[in-house]
Amino acid sequence: MSLFRDDGVVLRAQKLGEADRIITLLTRQHGKVRAVARGVRKTKSKFGARLEPFSHVDVQFFSRGSELIGRGLPLCTQVETIAPYGGSIVTDYGRYTAGTAMLETAERFAENEGEPAVQQYLLLVGGLRTLAAGLHESHLVLDAFLLRSLAVNGYGASFTDCAKCGLEGPNRFFSLPAGGVLCGDCRVPGCAVPSPETLVLLGALLSGDWQTADSCEPRYWREGSGLVAAYLQWHLERGIRSMRYVEK
Repeated sequence: MSLFRDDGVVLRAQKLGEADRIITLLTRQHGKVRAVARGVRKTKSKFGARLEPFSHVDVQFFSRGSELIGRGLPLCTQVETIAPYGGSIVTDYGRYTAGTAMLETAERFAENEGEPAVQQYLLLVGGLRTLAAGLHESHLVLDAFLLRSLAVNGYGASFTDCAKCGLEGPNRFFSLPAGGVLCGDCRVPGCAVPSPETLVLLGALLSGDWQTADSCEPRYWREGSGLVAAYLQWHLERGIRSMRYVEK
């Protein structure tokens, strides 16, 4: 029997029996972890409210073996709140839908339980913090998170230089399979031809240039979001279900 302590973000909470829940977290040291939280649905529960989606928590697990991820699910025995991002996110529809898509995406990229995904974890914490602060449009925060998640998982897109030959940009032809923009010589059938302003926006979101992103016109936001969603779906091979509810 072993105790493990880690900090993580609550991705999902599922009912189990009459009073328990199965909590899915993305943790710093252990990647995705599913654990049972007993009695958290009771009104007298000490930490039920701390284990809601979007919560950034410090949690202690109890495992019956020497490893956290084993045959059975570990138990959540102690929980302390680090940052209650959900309080600011769930009160606004745009933030809530964007945040839900971020949680689902993070879970998809950290698919294997027990495998550390530190960069994805840090991206999620930073993305939820930015979303909760409300300093930028929620869909821009989501697109920035998606682009950076793709990048840290090996699917970084190019929005200036040719993704095939490296020709310095700007280049106009965007190809999902190629991984970004292509020059005229490398162009392949089926390329999209987005507005130059849209490509500038996506490059700004990927690099964290919020001054450029915030000043972009809404029509380029919508075109950019469509490209990001298509690029994400191409590499995940199936879409993120919660993306359909995100406000554009």
